[in-house]
Amino acid sequence: MIKISRRNAARSALAAAMMTSMFALTGGALAADVKSIAILTPEEPTDYGWNQQGNDAAKAVAAKYGLEFIPATGLGYGDVHPQLREVADDGASLIIAHASGYNTAAPEVGAEKGVAVAIVDRPDANKPGAIADYTLSGHEGAYLAGILAAKTSETKTVGIVVSGEPPSWNSQSAAFAQGVKAADGGVKILYAVIGPAAYSDAAGGRRVTEQVIGAGADVIFGQGDGATFGMLQAVETTKSTKGGKVWFIDVIGDKTAIDKGHLLSSVIWNLEPVYSAMVEDLKADKFGTHGYSIQLKDDSVKLLKSPHVGDAAWAEVEKAKAEIIGGSLKIEPVWDAKDVRALMSSVTDAPAQ
Repeated sequence: MIKISRRNAARSALAAAMMTSMFALTGGALAADVKSIAILTPEEPTDYGWNQQGNDAAKAVAAKYGLEFIPATGLGYGDVHPQLREVADDGASLIIAHASGYNTAAPEVGAEKGVAVAIVDRPDANKPGAIADYTLSGHEGAYLAGILAAKTSETKTVGIVVSGEPPSWNSQSAAFAQGVKAADGGVKILYAVIGPAAYSDAAGGRRVTEQVIGAGADVIFGQGDGATFGMLQAVETTKSTKGGKVWFIDVIGDKTAIDKGHLLSSVIWNLEPVYSAMVEDLKADKFGTHGYSIQLKDDSVKLLKSPHVGDAAWAEVEKAKAEIIGGSLKIEPVWDAKDVRALMSSVTDAPAQ
């Protein structure tokens, strides 16, 4: 057994106290401590969306900076205090809490363990050195998706199906509606909410999407993480009210690999620049002093052009994209669900099943 002298023990205690004091003063991890990056996701990184894009980006950024990568996936939407403590004890320098349901537990454990944390849907929670919010908005890409939907629809009705109403979904829903109206003011926009936090509810996604298609929509803009697989099943197996094909526009990831001929497009997010900026900010002692964004001008947001997109419709998309990047067309994010709902032709809150 190794014995520690009283003098050495006192020195160790003093050093620990100094580190604790420094963390309290700076509010987070020291720049020299950036050695590893951890990410916590509620679902497995196999959804071609929120969970997969987040996990893959964190892994890529860890490799880019020579950091240890600590993934914790499939954690669900409940209490993640134990998992947060575990990755902190594993030596994480930065913990990315990749779910809005984690934005209370992560700062608590971060403060407890002296680890910098990144959270979503809390832009008011930034704290220098300790907490950085990355409530991202793909609204510029969603606006383009709205133009594409309006130019593609034969029933002159499109649908938005969401698995909840977090700020990121809200901003995209609003911009999509604005894009639809800019392209064709006569197109109806049906808005349906699967549930308050139905992100992984594939069955609900299918049921609600079928209802929206039955109400006339032949283009569906779906935001749902795992729930989007149910939305895809609905468009693949349900004809439009005119007897034609129903199209699907996805978000965050690219489901081309599993497309059966109905994936029209996707508002793709690239999170690598965001997580890279977090690491750079930690190194420069700027972490938690500002939020992060994604935009068309650097391709951190882009609209997927599938083989199903017509040339005339894509020309309209490209024209609007150039105007947004050039600054002549400004699309402001709309975060509040009440304001989003006001833009729609009809709103449906699906009953719990």
